[in-house]
Amino acid sequence: MNYLRFARRLALGAGLLDFGTGLGLAFLPATVLPLMRVPTPSDEALVYLRFVGVFVAAVGVSYLLALLSSSNSRLRSVLEFTLVFRLAAGVFTTIAIVSGWLALRWASVPVADFALFGIQVWLLAKLQRDDIHSSSIS
Repeated sequence: MNYLRFARRLALGAGLLDFGTGLGLAFLPATVLPLMRVPTPSDEALVYLRFVGVFVAAVGVSYLLALLSSSNSRLRSVLEFTLVFRLAAGVFTTIAIVSGWLALRWASVPVADFALFGIQVWLLAKLQRDDIHSSSIS
């Protein structure tokens, strides 16, 4: 398996997912939230949700910018760097759902974040193993 090619596809998918979701939450929350089967909050709460959307979009852009570079190290860096955001978002939303702060309908958020976290950890380990293996051959 070509792990670098898989990493590029993952970055493209995660980048587009986060960028699109973030833009939707920031600028079209009344359209995006029903797609998630989540009720649209009050106007005051909607401001905070839009603010979160900007950050989600920025995480997506970080993946996409790494793809524009011909440097594989940038791609690895963004896969490492976004682990913190994935884990933080997954843990927080899980706690919020279990505590009743967010409806169970928000479960797609931690599911996606934990899945991407796990895939990225696995992929980074494979890429590092391949680097060690190829450097010991040369």
